[in-house]
Amino acid sequence: MSHGRLYQSRVKNAFDKKVCPHKFSEGDLVLKKVSQAQKDHRGKWALNCEGPFVVKKVFSRGVLLLASMEDEELPSPVNSDIIKQYYA
Repeated sequence: MSHGRLYQSRVKNAFDKKVCPHKFSEGDLVLKKVSQAQKDHRGKWALNCEGPFVVKKVFSRGVLLLASMEDEELPSPVNSDIIKQYYA
């Protein structure tokens, strides 16, 4: 049991060194990754991201409320894991 716990803690520490959490604030421009579940006739030439969007509100644990550039809010909040910073 102790060997397994030591191994898991070493793997966790190695993973945590590589993790770079994203910090978003209100007013940032972001891109949202397109869900792979959507079928597109363009196949591999389909877009990977959609947007840009504006961050309207930031909640805890990386939940964001996004709005389009025309100030129309998206119907549901999104996780920051599928968001990339947009540099204009």
